[in-house]
Amino acid sequence: MKRFLKSLLAKYILIILIAIFLIQAAYFAFIFVFFNLVDDSNTPEVGQNTYDEIEEKWHQEAGQVVSEDDAAALFAEWQEIYPTASMFRVDGDGVLDVQRNLQENLPDRWDITYTVQFLKNHYENDPFTVVAFTGENEDDGFVVFQLPREVMQTNAQRLFNQYSWAAIILTMVVVFLFIFLSLWFFKRIRKRLVHLQEAMEIRDTDGLPILIEEKKQDEIGDLEKSFNRMVQEIRDSREREQEEEQLRKELIANLSHDLRTPLTKINAQAYTLQKMDLPEEAKRSLKLTSASIEDVDKLIENLLSYTLLMASKYRKELKEVDMPRFLRQYLAAWYPVFEKEGFEIDVDMEGFEENTWEIDALWFSRILDNLLQNVLRHAADGKYIAVRTEETEQHDAIVISDKGKGMQTGTKQKGEGIGLSIVDMMVKGMDLDWEMNSTEQGTEIRIMRVKRDG
Repeated sequence: MKRFLKSLLAKYILIILIAIFLIQAAYFAFIFVFFNLVDDSNTPEVGQNTYDEIEEKWHQEAGQVVSEDDAAALFAEWQEIYPTASMFRVDGDGVLDVQRNLQENLPDRWDITYTVQFLKNHYENDPFTVVAFTGENEDDGFVVFQLPREVMQTNAQRLFNQYSWAAIILTMVVVFLFIFLSLWFFKRIRKRLVHLQEAMEIRDTDGLPILIEEKKQDEIGDLEKSFNRMVQEIRDSREREQEEEQLRKELIANLSHDLRTPLTKINAQAYTLQKMDLPEEAKRSLKLTSASIEDVDKLIENLLSYTLLMASKYRKELKEVDMPRFLRQYLAAWYPVFEKEGFEIDVDMEGFEENTWEIDALWFSRILDNLLQNVLRHAADGKYIAVRTEETEQHDAIVISDKGKGMQTGTKQKGEGIGLSIVDMMVKGMDLDWEMNSTEQGTEIRIMRVKRDG
């Protein structure tokens, strides 16, 4: 129950109840003022008389009217009671003879048609009209009493008719007050939701959302608590992930160092055995062993380099380098290797419009080492390698291509996946770009320096 009383639903129900109470209170106040505090006994003309009582009394006294003097006396008596009343007499010959305070033009002579029309027009209309025959016979004529209906109303009724607009205005005020309170209520809700949305979009220095202040214990407050709890769980998860990542990097670095020592010893023993006079079968086995040791050593080196790159601890020094000259010097060292393996070598080094590239020479050498070693592993059956320069309006590029069966199979088994990841990080680390297209007809790799306008 306590939780419900603090909820937004309870607050909005309270606003509705307040609006209903104000409307009822306003109407009760209106009724109390205009009906209970008004003294109807002070009504100057009617007092407590009703329409039926006036009509009955008029008929009784009209029966005693015989002459014009009787009619004048009757009219004078009633005029004192009802000052605003109109009265007149039509005698048996249809002549209008006695009249008092007439409010409309009437003919001096009345026929049956006009009499009927008069009665029809004034039946239950305003003014209140009573027609009564005089004397004992209907041929003696009739007298008419007319009284504005507004004077028949009590003071309370007249005041109500006069000030009924106040009730309408009071109702509208309460309605607008309810609307204002509702808008104010929902505006505060919207403000808190917008604040929560903005907090979700703000990122701390670690790239995670920030904690927000928990202001109230309602539904939005629960949402704020859930959001803060989620943020804290993400932060805890990030810390655990960083700790695990650090442990993994340290493990890889330690393994790389520890594995290289026995590999070096094994490689030294294999080299010693190769110098001995051994059967051809043994020499072939030693050669395969040495090749496998070199592959494992290369894989360990790639793992260590990958770990250092991921930790941003791989040293980088960017300098301006004449790229065509650098490539010629670099390929000169690899030329005997491919020649020994029987590769057809096609080198086409054309200069660029701007030969100077800002690179780290060691990083770029490592990139080319990984790519050319992949050619030796995957394109040995094609026996072809081409290295050329390419210049377009968008970029300058170094293109390495072969005619092997592609790199779709067997890559991950020999560690080339890590090697290509190192290529990707190093290329992008020097603000360069690269792409690789590999099919069964061969592989083409393009390292590009994008030209910038101006």
